Amino acid sequence: MDIQQAKEQIKRAVKIYLMKDAFGHYRIPVQEQRPVFLVGAPGIGKTAIMAQIAKELDICLVPYSMTHHTRQSALGLPMIVKKEYGDKAYEISEYTMSEIIASVYEAMEKSGKKEGILFLDEINCVSETLAPSMLQFLQYKTFGNHRVPDGWVIVTAGNPPEYNRSVREFDIVTLDRLKVIVTEPNYGAWRTWALDAQVHRAIVSYLDIHRDNFYRIENTGKGRTYVTARGWEDLSQAVKLYEEADFPVDEDLISQYIRNEHICADFGSYYRLYHKYGEDYHVQDILAGNAPDSVIRRAKEAGFDEKMTLTGLLLDALQPSMHAQVMEEDVLRALHGPLASCKETAEHAQSSEELTARLESLAKDEQCGEAADEAGRTATAGARYEREYKERFLKALADEIKKEEIPEAGPAWELIRQEYAKRVRDAGQAAGAVKKRLDNIFAFAAQAFGKSDQMLVLVTDLSASPDAARFISRHGCAGYYEYSRQFMLYERSRTLRDEIRKFTDGTQAEDEEMKL
Repeated sequence: MDIQQAKEQIKRAVKIYLMKDAFGHYRIPVQEQRPVFLVGAPGIGKTAIMAQIAKELDICLVPYSMTHHTRQSALGLPMIVKKEYGDKAYEISEYTMSEIIASVYEAMEKSGKKEGILFLDEINCVSETLAPSMLQFLQYKTFGNHRVPDGWVIVTAGNPPEYNRSVREFDIVTLDRLKVIVTEPNYGAWRTWALDAQVHRAIVSYLDIHRDNFYRIENTGKGRTYVTARGWEDLSQAVKLYEEADFPVDEDLISQYIRNEHICADFGSYYRLYHKYGEDYHVQDILAGNAPDSVIRRAKEAGFDEKMTLTGLLLDALQPSMHAQVMEEDVLRALHGPLASCKETAEHAQSSEELTARLESLAKDEQCGEAADEAGRTATAGARYEREYKERFLKALADEIKKEEIPEAGPAWELIRQEYAKRVRDAGQAAGAVKKRLDNIFAFAAQAFGKSDQMLVLVTDLSASPDAARFISRHGCAGYYEYSRQFMLYERSRTLRDEIRKFTDGTQAEDEEMKL
């Protein structure tokens, strides 16, 4: 199965392991919960999906790489304690708490969550001294004298022996105590994730054309070469920052992530061509609705690869503003509840001091929530942005009320309302500008591509991108609706259809919700 199918299988396993009966007991007793063993080639996203699962289930995640552990750090250090048996006192050896188990308790304390996933990576590469203890751990969930707390599901991962010489193959006795899931690299599954993660569009466009170069591990006369999903992901982040810093993106950079001489050179050539097409096709003019006739003619006559690259360029140019717009709208909606509570405070407050205290308290709540997310390893970039935005906005409002020396609660609340209303108006104007660029892309594509594979890619990628789907559901796009109907994507995507219905039926309600 691919990594996304494996994710769903693990998520289901965690869900059933955490199911309880009417008395609050786990339906599958802890000792009978088989740890999951995820087997897959390196760099396909095993660690990444664990964070996604923990976030989606709102539970903690404590990840560990077992190759870093000795017997002492995993089991704890021996110590001498005195105990009485019958009428005699004895000195016996016990163990201090395992570093791994201690981390679980720390995560529970800091996050306030009692359930989670203990993720042990490279479980089949443990040291020789630790290996005998692993069977006991997998069967009884204990390291030394200490057991993993109830409510914590154990998920392990490892590489097949052909990818790692340090692998110790498990015997049947051990494997029979595991829930084994084998996964293989799959570009289609990775691509869906990459669109959501905003992997650099040049990489996605290149791999759309050269799918065989997505994942490759080979032994050559010059040694082992490798290209992995992790390599493409890390290269994407580096390329974005290099572009921002105006550093050259060349084979010297690419080869640090893509360890295959041929693929490195091939992508380097494609990357240069990608940017050349960006200049040749006047992408910004297309987004502005001013595409020259010569550009439209060239796009019509271009070959398949060139059209695919142009489609990627158009989406790449639109994605940042669409992402920023959706994030801004999400934060403003999330702020509505806290600010509505401030309105209630203002209606009963004797002075503005009560209102500023309420704002500061709400800001502190966001700060504490961020710390809990970090402790539980469930904080995402989007969640961090939202919490930090809300925290700073609420704190800035409190500071502004103090600065203006507004004594009464009523005028102080009016300041809050006006500032929020201004940000809502600004967001609405920005959304209009983004929608105009999206409409211009479809107007150009209709002339240049018609109902072709490139138009299908454009519509499909917008459907697959959470940012784009949310934006279109809120603000609409006639071109998208028209071509998605022609390609019958409406019938294939119930979720998106529901989101679009929410837009058409609920736009007015959402607008009212943004008002205070």
